[in-house]
Amino acid sequence: MPSSASPRVHTLSDFDFPLPPELIAQTPAPERSSSRLLDGRAGVAVDRIFKDLPALLLPGDLLVFNDTQVVPARLFGEKPSGGQLELLVERVLPAVDGEPPHQVVAHMRVSKKPPVGTVLSMFNQSGTAQAYTATLLGRWPDVDGPLFRFCFSDEPLGLMQAHGHVPLPPYIERDKHSMNAQDQARYQTVFAKHPGAAAAPTAALHFDDALLAQLSDMGVPRASVTLHVGAGTFSPVKTDNLQEHRMHSEWYSIPAATLQAIADCQARGGRVVAVGTTTVRTLESWARTGLTEGDTDIFITPGFGFQVADLLITNFHLPKSSLLMLVAAFSGFEHMHALYQHAVQQRYRFFSYGDAMLLERRT
Repeated sequence: MPSSASPRVHTLSDFDFPLPPELIAQTPAPERSSSRLLDGRAGVAVDRIFKDLPALLLPGDLLVFNDTQVVPARLFGEKPSGGQLELLVERVLPAVDGEPPHQVVAHMRVSKKPPVGTVLSMFNQSGTAQAYTATLLGRWPDVDGPLFRFCFSDEPLGLMQAHGHVPLPPYIERDKHSMNAQDQARYQTVFAKHPGAAAAPTAALHFDDALLAQLSDMGVPRASVTLHVGAGTFSPVKTDNLQEHRMHSEWYSIPAATLQAIADCQARGGRVVAVGTTTVRTLESWARTGLTEGDTDIFITPGFGFQVADLLITNFHLPKSSLLMLVAAFSGFEHMHALYQHAVQQRYRFFSYGDAMLLERRT
């Protein structure tokens, strides 16, 4: 007789695991493709190097990347009272008739939040002088959310390029005004194209030009989507009941050429290889809504029915994070835990500058 048992209902504690702090990577591997790769397909764990990836894919497979570009979105300034503050820009808002120009949405770190209408003095990159202003317009998109809307005194992307700092994740230890040249080069994919992200799509950091050329030569084409990764990607889930978690929203776009490439791949029997959880979230958002552009707050947990991605390349994620839940949904809950236990035992490097894993969709 078939079992009548209900599917397991997961809670937050199911996605916790012990992680020695020394395994949190503070610097990238010497070369992008020299990082380690844990091959977790078909219920096993095989230790490899990332440059082994061509041997694990087949001609006719399709790699789909997130081509967002990280911008220097961390900005520093002060209130009229002299109190210091920090802004982390999540997105630049489009111009709207009748609204002040140059609007952005940002997190604000400050000891006491200023009232709406306050004009903030924002510093130059070295933090030595005022370079522009940011006027607080209110919260966004609603009155109880964590984000604020500001009006900058000039075009936001230009101001960030001139005066901002690349927002490395909070677990990478750097002085706020002393990002090194290695970070500038390596916390960005080699194919980054569309500015707007506050965090890198880190699974794609392992690809270099030589590896991409090798994959292309063997008959593995590539396509791209854009999802501007927000700082919310680093936020742990805090509600024990996962259904109560409020997922952060991010903007995405899928070009027509990518939709055609996916259709062609599926028609020839190839596999869609999603590079990174942001790519998965973009593809599955489109599959469910039919929208090729817009905001997504899709929250993927075990039991989710994937429609597009067949394989997933991803880094190792934070305990209790929505990204870890996505991995568990994709590869299977028990398998995810076994792979993470193996990774800790074998001293893999974790998080943004860490190593990668290759997963197969659980059928």
